[in-house]
Amino acid sequence: MNRKRINPMGYANTIEQAIPKGVLLTTKAEGKVNSMVIGWGMLGRVWSLPTFIAFVRTSRYTHEMLEKNPQFTINVPLDGRLPRDIFKVCGTQSGRDLNKVEAAGLTLVNGDEVDVPGIAQAPLTLECDVMYHALMVGDALPEDVRANFYPADVDDIRASGSRYLHEVYYGEIVNAYVIEE
Repeated sequence: MNRKRINPMGYANTIEQAIPKGVLLTTKAEGKVNSMVIGWGMLGRVWSLPTFIAFVRTSRYTHEMLEKNPQFTINVPLDGRLPRDIFKVCGTQSGRDLNKVEAAGLTLVNGDEVDVPGIAQAPLTLECDVMYHALMVGDALPEDVRANFYPADVDDIRASGSRYLHEVYYGEIVNAYVIEE
Protein backbone atom coordinates (compact mmCIF):
# COMPACT_ATOMS: atom_id res chain seq x y z
CA MET A 1 0.00 0.00 0.00
CA ASN A 2 1.17 3.50 -0.79
CA ARG A 3 1.09 6.53 1.47
CA LYS A 4 0.41 10.09 0.50
CA ARG A 5 2.16 12.36 2.98
CA ILE A 6 -0.03 15.18 4.27
CA ASN A 7 0.08 18.20 6.51
CA PRO A 8 -2.23 17.12 9.34
CA MET A 9 -3.41 20.69 9.92
CA GLY A 10 -4.72 20.71 6.35
CA TYR A 11 -7.03 17.87 7.42
CA ALA A 12 -8.08 19.46 10.71
CA ASN A 13 -11.72 19.78 9.68
CA THR A 14 -11.91 16.12 8.57
CA ILE A 15 -10.32 14.97 11.82
CA GLU A 16 -12.46 17.27 13.98
CA GLN A 17 -15.68 16.06 12.35
CA ALA A 18 -14.70 12.38 12.68
CA ILE A 19 -13.66 12.42 16.37
CA PRO A 20 -17.17 12.60 17.91
CA LYS A 21 -18.29 9.73 15.65
CA GLY A 22 -15.23 7.67 16.63
CA VAL A 23 -11.69 7.32 15.37
CA LEU A 24 -9.15 4.65 16.25
CA LEU A 25 -6.24 5.08 18.61
CA THR A 26 -3.82 2.24 17.90
CA THR A 27 -1.02 1.03 20.16
CA LYS A 28 1.61 -1.66 19.97
CA ALA A 29 3.61 -3.18 22.82
CA GLU A 30 5.46 -6.45 23.24
CA GLY A 31 4.50 -7.47 19.69
CA LYS A 32 0.74 -7.02 20.24
CA VAL A 33 -1.38 -4.42 18.41
CA ASN A 34 -4.56 -2.97 19.90
CA SER A 35 -7.01 -0.43 18.48
CA MET A 36 -9.59 1.40 20.55
CA VAL A 37 -12.37 3.75 19.46
CA ILE A 38 -12.01 7.23 20.93
CA GLY A 39 -14.51 10.08 20.74
CA TRP A 40 -12.42 12.72 22.49
CA GLY A 41 -9.23 14.27 21.20
CA MET A 42 -7.66 17.48 20.04
CA LEU A 43 -5.46 18.45 17.12
CA GLY A 44 -3.28 21.51 17.46
CA ARG A 45 0.11 22.83 18.46
CA VAL A 46 1.83 22.44 21.80
CA TRP A 47 5.34 23.80 22.35
CA SER A 48 5.30 24.82 18.66
CA LEU A 49 4.93 21.15 17.64
CA PRO A 50 2.02 19.55 15.76
CA THR A 51 0.19 17.57 18.42
CA PHE A 52 -2.70 15.20 18.94
CA ILE A 53 -3.99 15.05 22.51
CA ALA A 54 -5.71 11.79 23.43
CA PHE A 55 -7.65 10.85 26.57
CA VAL A 56 -7.41 7.24 27.75
CA ARG A 57 -9.02 5.92 30.92
CA THR A 58 -6.53 4.33 33.29
CA SER A 59 -8.65 1.17 33.36
CA ARG A 60 -8.25 0.54 29.63
CA TYR A 61 -5.88 -1.99 28.09
CA THR A 62 -4.76 0.81 25.75
CA HIS A 63 -3.46 2.71 28.79
CA GLU A 64 -1.41 -0.31 29.83
CA MET A 65 0.05 -0.55 26.33
CA LEU A 66 0.88 3.17 26.15
CA GLU A 67 2.76 2.86 29.41
CA LYS A 68 4.92 0.15 27.81
CA ASN A 69 5.42 1.91 24.45
CA PRO A 70 4.70 5.67 24.45
CA GLN A 71 3.75 5.82 20.77
CA PHE A 72 0.37 5.65 19.05
CA THR A 73 -1.37 6.24 15.77
CA ILE A 74 -4.65 8.01 15.22
CA ASN A 75 -6.60 6.39 12.39
CA VAL A 76 -9.37 8.46 10.81
CA PRO A 77 -11.91 7.27 8.23
CA LEU A 78 -12.05 9.65 5.27
CA ASP A 79 -15.78 9.21 4.83
CA GLY A 80 -16.43 10.34 8.41
CA ARG A 81 -17.47 7.01 9.98
CA LEU A 82 -15.72 3.84 10.99
CA PRO A 83 -17.22 0.72 9.41
CA ARG A 84 -19.84 -0.69 11.79
CA ASP A 85 -18.08 -4.05 12.23
CA ILE A 86 -14.84 -2.30 13.26
CA PHE A 87 -16.67 0.08 15.61
CA LYS A 88 -18.51 -2.84 17.22
CA VAL A 89 -15.28 -4.70 18.06
CA CYS A 90 -12.90 -1.81 18.79
CA GLY A 91 -15.53 0.25 20.60
CA THR A 92 -16.93 -2.42 22.88
CA GLN A 93 -14.35 -5.17 23.36
CA SER A 94 -11.08 -5.22 25.30
CA GLY A 95 -7.74 -6.21 23.86
CA ARG A 96 -7.16 -8.02 27.15
CA ASP A 97 -9.81 -10.53 26.09
CA LEU A 98 -9.36 -10.92 22.34
CA ASN A 99 -7.20 -10.00 19.40
CA LYS A 100 -9.13 -7.01 18.04
CA VAL A 101 -7.03 -6.85 14.87
CA GLU A 102 -8.22 -10.34 13.96
CA ALA A 103 -11.77 -9.95 15.27
CA ALA A 104 -12.36 -6.66 13.42
CA GLY A 105 -10.49 -7.72 10.27
CA LEU A 106 -8.13 -4.75 10.47
CA THR A 107 -5.48 -4.35 7.78
CA LEU A 108 -2.27 -3.14 9.43
CA VAL A 109 0.20 -0.90 7.62
CA ASN A 110 3.59 -0.58 9.33
CA GLY A 111 4.44 2.83 10.71
CA ASP A 112 7.29 4.86 9.23
CA GLU A 113 8.44 6.88 12.24
CA VAL A 114 6.82 4.93 15.08
CA ASP A 115 6.58 1.23 15.88
CA VAL A 116 2.79 1.32 15.68
CA PRO A 117 0.83 0.54 12.51
CA GLY A 118 -1.79 2.52 10.69
CA ILE A 119 -5.12 0.94 9.77
CA ALA A 120 -6.04 0.75 6.08
CA GLN A 121 -9.80 0.94 6.81
CA ALA A 122 -9.25 4.32 8.54
CA PRO A 123 -6.55 5.62 6.21
CA LEU A 124 -5.83 9.14 7.48
CA THR A 125 -2.98 8.33 9.85
CA LEU A 126 -1.19 10.44 12.45
CA GLU A 127 1.95 8.83 13.86
CA CYS A 128 2.56 10.16 17.38
CA ASP A 129 5.36 10.04 19.94
CA VAL A 130 4.17 10.81 23.47
CA MET A 131 6.01 13.92 24.64
CA TYR A 132 4.04 14.42 27.85
CA HIS A 133 1.26 12.71 29.78
CA ALA A 134 -0.56 13.42 33.00
CA LEU A 135 -3.42 11.97 34.98
CA MET A 136 -6.46 14.20 35.26
CA VAL A 137 -7.08 15.57 38.74
CA GLY A 138 -10.62 14.63 39.72
CA ASP A 139 -11.01 17.37 42.32
CA ALA A 140 -10.09 19.99 39.69
CA LEU A 141 -12.99 18.97 37.42
CA PRO A 142 -16.32 20.80 37.53
CA GLU A 143 -18.90 18.93 39.62
CA ASP A 144 -21.20 18.27 36.64
CA VAL A 145 -18.30 16.78 34.63
CA ARG A 146 -17.34 14.52 37.55
CA ALA A 147 -20.95 13.42 38.00
CA ASN A 148 -21.53 12.71 34.28
CA PHE A 149 -18.20 11.18 33.26
CA TYR A 150 -16.61 9.90 36.49
CA PRO A 151 -19.40 8.70 38.81
CA ALA A 152 -17.81 7.46 42.03
CA ASP A 153 -20.20 4.55 42.37
CA VAL A 154 -19.33 2.96 38.99
CA ASP A 155 -16.20 0.83 39.10
CA ASP A 156 -16.90 -1.36 36.05
CA ILE A 157 -13.73 -0.95 33.98
CA ARG A 158 -15.73 -1.53 30.78
CA ALA A 159 -18.26 1.22 31.46
CA SER A 160 -18.06 4.29 29.24
CA GLY A 161 -18.62 6.39 32.35
CA SER A 162 -16.82 5.15 35.44
CA ARG A 163 -14.81 6.46 38.36
CA TYR A 164 -11.55 5.81 36.46
CA LEU A 165 -10.01 9.07 35.34
CA HIS A 166 -8.33 9.69 32.00
CA GLU A 167 -4.62 9.93 31.42
CA VAL A 168 -4.02 12.75 28.94
CA TYR A 169 -1.40 11.91 26.30
CA TYR A 170 0.21 14.70 24.28
CA GLY A 171 1.48 13.04 21.11
CA GLU A 172 3.85 14.92 18.85
CA ILE A 173 2.74 14.17 15.30
CA VAL A 174 5.99 12.93 13.76
CA ASN A 175 4.41 11.75 10.50
CA ALA A 176 1.04 12.03 8.77
CA TYR A 177 -0.30 10.39 5.66
CA VAL A 178 -3.26 8.86 3.90
CA ILE A 179 -2.95 5.14 3.14
CA GLU A 180 -3.80 4.45 -0.49
CA GLU A 181 -4.34 1.05 -2.09
